[in-house]
Amino acid sequence: MKAEIMAVGTELLLGDIINTNAQFLSKELAAMGIDVYYQSVVGDNPDRLYKALEQAFERADMVITTGGLGPTKDDLTKETGAKFFGRKMVLNEKAMEELKSYFDGLGRQMTKNNEKQAYLPEGAIAIPNNNGTAPGCIIENNGKRLVMLPGPPFEMEPMFKDFVAQYLMAESDHKYISRSIRIIGVGESKAEEVISDLIESQSNPTIAPYAKNSEMLFRITASAHDEKEAEKIMQPVIDELYRRFGTSIYGEGETSLEEVIIRLLNEKGLKLAVAESCTGGMVTSKLIDCAGASAVLLEGVVTYANESKIKRLSVKAETLEKYGAVSHETAREMAEGVCVSSGADIGISTTGIAGPGGGTDEKPVGLVYIGLCIKGKVSSYEFQFKGSRQRIRTRTAVNALDILRRGIINE
Repeated sequence: MKAEIMAVGTELLLGDIINTNAQFLSKELAAMGIDVYYQSVVGDNPDRLYKALEQAFERADMVITTGGLGPTKDDLTKETGAKFFGRKMVLNEKAMEELKSYFDGLGRQMTKNNEKQAYLPEGAIAIPNNNGTAPGCIIENNGKRLVMLPGPPFEMEPMFKDFVAQYLMAESDHKYISRSIRIIGVGESKAEEVISDLIESQSNPTIAPYAKNSEMLFRITASAHDEKEAEKIMQPVIDELYRRFGTSIYGEGETSLEEVIIRLLNEKGLKLAVAESCTGGMVTSKLIDCAGASAVLLEGVVTYANESKIKRLSVKAETLEKYGAVSHETAREMAEGVCVSSGADIGISTTGIAGPGGGTDEKPVGLVYIGLCIKGKVSSYEFQFKGSRQRIRTRTAVNALDILRRGIINE
């Protein structure tokens, strides 16, 4: 099946909001084995929306729209969809009851314009909205499907997962099961080179690579009659990925790098402290996002000024004078200093030039050093990153976490 995603809303064209719905739907459809070749955005104009539907159905079997189902006059997606398929708009009694119940639950009286949301194209399949007022619906016509969903992600996403996904899978005698393998410390081009032979020979399962925030994700998808058969099909490919990438694979599924670190620290009974300069607390913040961090993370300090590095971490003044704040030597002394002052088993540090100013020919913007101290054994790592100040800081934080993870594994 070929699908097209169409976002409806002038606010999207003006850049007032970001179209995260398309990203969500693309991932969900890909995991189900449904091809998405086009995405489009159209404003709240019925004539342009009608033409957009004409074009979309020339190249797709199913069009999923988001937005334009609300109570206002410019919410015309259902009406335009009904016109496209020659259907009348009719009152859906159940949708009206749910609307009234929603407003009763809020202790508010439903205004007249909200009744518009209970009218659906004749013969459409109604999709209940458990998180808002606008129900979705599906029109089926001569092998074509128009799936209309609300725009707010907190309404659209559960509606798709709880209803539309089940509706689509019920019509297929095959299931599409995916597993995601997460890789860190290997560039996008290198990662794809390592598995180029697997990608070229793929059929079932398929391998889809994605690059994101200094890491790679490989999504392996199998088509099978049930989950057990799909797992059996995928496992040889997954085993081969582990063989080729080794410890560069840090997890599967929705696991984050910081979650893996917290788990490893707990398993090994190790305590951690963090000393940051250029990242300004980003490393510590990522770790604190994880449940269980309080059991292993003793402290995180931001020692931005040289005076703070000397006073808080016991970095030697002569080290700063001779080598500078951005150096192997300072990174090492920061990591060791935070270990000593906190009593932690492990210390990780970051220092660098995030820009846009402050760089020199000898030490350009993007030069970063990461220090690691594990039970008195100290090491440091040099990186040269490109991009904006925020990107340099983010990449530094991610690489610091990866260095920390590998250090714990080897401990």
